[in-house]
Amino acid sequence: MASSQPKRKGTTTSKKTKKETSRTSPRKKASPAIPQPEPPDSPAMEKESRPKLKILFAASECAPFAKVGGLADMISSLSRSLSKLGHQLRVVIPFYSTIDKSLHDFQFLGSACVHMGCKTEHWIGLYESSLDNHLRLWLIDYADYFHRRGIYDEPSGEYKDNAYRFGFFSKAVLEICKETGWIPDVFHVHDWPTSVLCAFLKLWPQLLSPFKNSRSVLTIHNICYQGKYDAMVLPYLGIDWSLFSPDRFEDHGQVNLLKAGIAYSDFITTVSPTYAKEILEPPGGAGLSEFLKKRASELVGILNGVDTDSWNPKTDPWIACPFDATDLQGKKACKTALQEKLGLKKSLDIPIVSMVSRLHDQKGISLLIPVLPEALIQENFQFVLLGEGKKEYEDFFKSLSREFPGQVSSNIGFSEELAHQIFAGSDFFLMPSFYEPCGLGQLYAQLYGTIPIARTTGGIIDSVEDIRKDPKGSGFLFDEPSASALGELLKTALDWWKNRPDLIQAAQKNGMGKNFSWELAAKKYEEVYFKILPKKSS
Repeated sequence: MASSQPKRKGTTTSKKTKKETSRTSPRKKASPAIPQPEPPDSPAMEKESRPKLKILFAASECAPFAKVGGLADMISSLSRSLSKLGHQLRVVIPFYSTIDKSLHDFQFLGSACVHMGCKTEHWIGLYESSLDNHLRLWLIDYADYFHRRGIYDEPSGEYKDNAYRFGFFSKAVLEICKETGWIPDVFHVHDWPTSVLCAFLKLWPQLLSPFKNSRSVLTIHNICYQGKYDAMVLPYLGIDWSLFSPDRFEDHGQVNLLKAGIAYSDFITTVSPTYAKEILEPPGGAGLSEFLKKRASELVGILNGVDTDSWNPKTDPWIACPFDATDLQGKKACKTALQEKLGLKKSLDIPIVSMVSRLHDQKGISLLIPVLPEALIQENFQFVLLGEGKKEYEDFFKSLSREFPGQVSSNIGFSEELAHQIFAGSDFFLMPSFYEPCGLGQLYAQLYGTIPIARTTGGIIDSVEDIRKDPKGSGFLFDEPSASALGELLKTALDWWKNRPDLIQAAQKNGMGKNFSWELAAKKYEEVYFKILPKKSS
């Protein structure tokens, strides 16, 4: 792998042939890269006796470079936390053309050839950037697959060749490790886009394989997205048709990439303990429950964390006034600032109920539609929305703003700055989700003293206790996925606001006192890695 370019140049898409290339990369045989010295340990790293591992994260997203949802935040935050524990980390993502080149520095490391099935070869460019001084990000550049307007789709729909795009990316990850000589102890892959890497790792010819001692961990962030595609992708992936069976790749006549990852990974994790239980039973497993039960002894749920450098009301630069659990006066200032910014009536005596969410069916929006208009007439509260998604849901919230001016603010789209301000200035946070693998909104809300009104599912169960049942509680919870149950709970929470302010303040402080740091999650993932690896000396 020869290095020749200091910065990324634009690439063009060529017609597909059996030998395709990213135009950034010279068409010549790759040679091994000169080994690069590892960055020195951070002064904050503890010098412990445990072995230090080489861990590679292969993912389709990583904040702040490429982000669609919470996966991107998890990749950047968890990798940083594992790095702080002393491990050597690499994060690898595709080099999408949508990545803002003006915000980051990129170093060209060289080119390599990725060998797919049917004797197809693709030349790629490998670039490097960083998440911080001690954590490297590798980006795989291939114009035909990654120079598009979106990551998975465009407004017109999902890319039809996603199985080819991400199957290729997964194989390319292994290729660059082999070419650079950086061989991970653990490949940690995430969701269906990189799950087939687990299969490639096991199916790689084992004689003299550089990966014979490497292991893989698959994290399922949302099992409803499984990567089901036409089976004709198998020859391109180099997967023998004998493996197109219900215990490997086959799922009702299609290829299921997530299923293959479950079959071939050495360990499986989900993003909360309760979600790990839910996916073992229908309907939570989205058709894979019985298949997952065969791996139940190698499945664990680890609650996602929060990047407390970014989400901390004491230091947040985007909110009107800092505050913490010992003094909530700053939160009142944030509430007044939010009301003023969004054109709501300014009053500390009117509770603000907010929602920051993707507007998808999963989020329980259909439960909210019959409840909100009537509640806004009968109860004295304000409602704030920030989100985008399904058009019929967007239209509902827009109409709500028109019907209740000064009482409702519907903000269609997403703004990181406004999200922080809503969490800081609101009194209650709505999460009526039908299912929630982990959920981040309820974590952010509690840290900012905003009380969740949420349904008992997935990560919500693992992170919120009902103040009505537990003096250490930090929220209000309902079980039945119905509009009537949500409506009754909203009415109860607003009644407590008016008549039981001492318990409302207790719930606020209880939430703000919780520890949702990624350091806790990182140590649990570290335990998983050591569990699947042979003992290794420092």
